[in-house]
Parts: sequence; structure tokens; C-alpha cells
Amino acid sequence: MFSLSRQTIGASFAVCLCIFGVGLIQFPQLQKLLNDKQTNSLEALEREIKAESTRLKLVRQMPSFGYDNLIANWEYLNFLQYFGDEELRAKTGYSLSPEYFEVILERDPRFLSAYQSLSSSTSIYAAMPERSIELMAKGLKSLSPQIPEKSYYIWRYKGIDELLFLGDTQSAQKSFATAAEWAKTYSDEESQNAAIISQRTAEFLSNNPDSKYARISTWAMILNNQIDARTRKRAISEIEALGGQVITTPEGNNRILFPEKD
Repeated sequence: MFSLSRQTIGASFAVCLCIFGVGLIQFPQLQKLLNDKQTNSLEALEREIKAESTRLKLVRQMPSFGYDNLIANWEYLNFLQYFGDEELRAKTGYSLSPEYFEVILERDPRFLSAYQSLSSSTSIYAAMPERSIELMAKGLKSLSPQIPEKSYYIWRYKGIDELLFLGDTQSAQKSFATAAEWAKTYSDEESQNAAIISQRTAEFLSNNPDSKYARISTWAMILNNQIDARTRKRAISEIEALGGQVITTPEGNNRILFPEKD
């Protein structure tokens, strides 16, 4: 009993040392990224991005001692800090986005909210939909319709990226069809609506791989998520380019008008 207790304490102490050590590496770099916006040259910023990439690789390799969820949550907070600094990202881009999610989803593939951030930050901002889809496909191997709750959303995010950013209608059709099947296992209104929309999108793609309706519906899925102003503007622009219209109701909801012909 005493020996087991010592082992547990030792493991806890070791993981704390690991996290503390990584934190010591991380803090000076992130502080420079956040505080030296006016004085840092692009070359200096790129060095800091490279250093942060090295830190993330270190975090991927270090043992967790059972604290995977803690590490995933910590790195998700770091990602939000990174992603939210629009002034710096305008200079350096968003290339680290998938690297954060490699750490986050390897440690906790059931981290549902992380998948939405992965899709938008990596596919839209970093322009790397292949990496986004690859990470989602890997995470989905550890999931089921009920674990985590409402995991059907991940199939929807995957289908969105496949259709809108890769033009892979066959893979997107399968993703939306699977999303519909998983969503049908829930009885709440949100899930039933998701099942109907996902099934309808899958059928559009099956009958017409070039369906404008399917693409408008998919952009509408993005529009109805909690998104930033830049992504909202792009979603509306893409819907209008496909012949649709976006009308905002007095209640603040989005109503989509489809073109007369698909």
C-alpha cells in the first residue's frame, strides 16, 4: 500500500515537473509573441513560431502519466491565445493551428469542441483542409455515436471540409450520411434536425455531385455555428455566389433562400 502510494505521488510529481518545464519553455516565447507586436520584425516572429512548433513537438513526445485530458485542455487554451491574436496572425499566418490539434486530439480524441475549432482554423484560416480531415479521421476511430455525446458533429465537420475545400463529393456524401445515422440515435430536436439536414445533403450529393443546394446547405451549417466575423462574411459570400440568399430574421437567426434550380 505504501509502495503504491509512493509510486502514485511520484508519477503525479513527474507530470507536474513536465508541465512546469514545458511552461517555462513556453512562457517567454508566447510573451514575445503577445507583447512585442510593434518591435518584432517578421524574421523575429518567424523564429518565435519555429520555437513554438518545437515546443509542441516536445509536448507530443512527453509522457502524460494519466493526465492526457489536462494536457489537452492546457494546449487548447494555448491555441485560443494563439488564434485570437489577429494582429500577429496577419503577419505570420495560422500554420501552427494543425500542430496544436495534433497534440490536443492525440491526448483527448473525445474533445468535441476542439474539432470545430480544428475545422475552421486549419481549413479556412491555415488553408490546410487535408490536415484537418486527416486529424478528424484519426480521431473518429476512437469515437462512437454516443461517445462523446453528439459526436455526429465531427462527421459533419469532416464532410464540410471534404466538400467545400477539397471538392471530394464522394467522401463528403459518406461523411454526411454517417452523420445522419449517428444523429438519429438521439431523440432531442437539435439532433433530429441535424439528422434531417445531413441526410438531405448526402442525398443531394448522391443524386448530383455538383449540387449547388448541397454546397449552400453546407455553407449554411458553417454560418449557423458560433463563428467569427471573417468566416461569417465568407460563408454569406459563398452562398450568394451559388445563387442563394441569406436573410437575418428579427430574432437574429439566419434564413437561407435557395435558387430556383439546382
